Amino acid sequence: MGIFSKWKPDRKPKPIPPVDLSLIGVDMHSHFLPGIDDGATDLEDSIQLILHMHELGYRRFITTPHIFWDMYKNTPEIIREKLAILKEELVRRQIPVELEAAAEYYCDEHFEKEIEAQTLLTFGKKKYVLFEISFAQENVNLGRAIFNMRLAGYTPILAHPERYEFWHNDFRRYESMLDKDVHLQLNINSLTGQYGPGARRISERLIERGMVTFIGSDCHHMGHIQLVNAARTHPHLKRLIESGNLLNCEL
Repeated sequence: MGIFSKWKPDRKPKPIPPVDLSLIGVDMHSHFLPGIDDGATDLEDSIQLILHMHELGYRRFITTPHIFWDMYKNTPEIIREKLAILKEELVRRQIPVELEAAAEYYCDEHFEKEIEAQTLLTFGKKKYVLFEISFAQENVNLGRAIFNMRLAGYTPILAHPERYEFWHNDFRRYESMLDKDVHLQLNINSLTGQYGPGARRISERLIERGMVTFIGSDCHHMGHIQLVNAARTHPHLKRLIESGNLLNCEL
């Protein structure tokens, strides 16, 4: 047996004809509000990002600015004020899209306080809450935060689980999220390899196992939109859309 007998190259799937993103319809993870996090820099940037996403087939956006108390101290008041400004400009320019806002919460102490106070920004009839964890290691308060969200009547959605590299070699961690009634939201751009081959492989595996119920662009800038367009030729995106598992269109 040769020394390379167990090595397998990282083969990318053969591209297919671009899928129609209007079949997803609703993007529920983006950073389109102007000037309050690392997404759109100003109002014109917000408009251009939404226009290009609309051209790709999206008709409704639930934009989710960061609430991460060490970096982005956004509050519901700040988010609603920026949302109103952006919606007014969309109407003025007669851009035919629907827009609302929630947040992408970082799982920190401030998040837990907001859970306890029941002041989280939600979307959908099931009071969905989008949250993320550290990219370095699993947050020590993760299990407690999930339990308290469910107890308070929220439905948690874990943002881009494929990007948490410390879970890549323990697929049971993804399964444990479903066991805790946590939805998994895939970043569409992960299928392009934007976040590395590991995130792409996990994305494909999650789709193959039928574990993904939401897909989002996590769009911050025009480069992300170019990658969303590129992801349209990935066969796993087609597989996910045709699976019947996605809940985006219900939002």
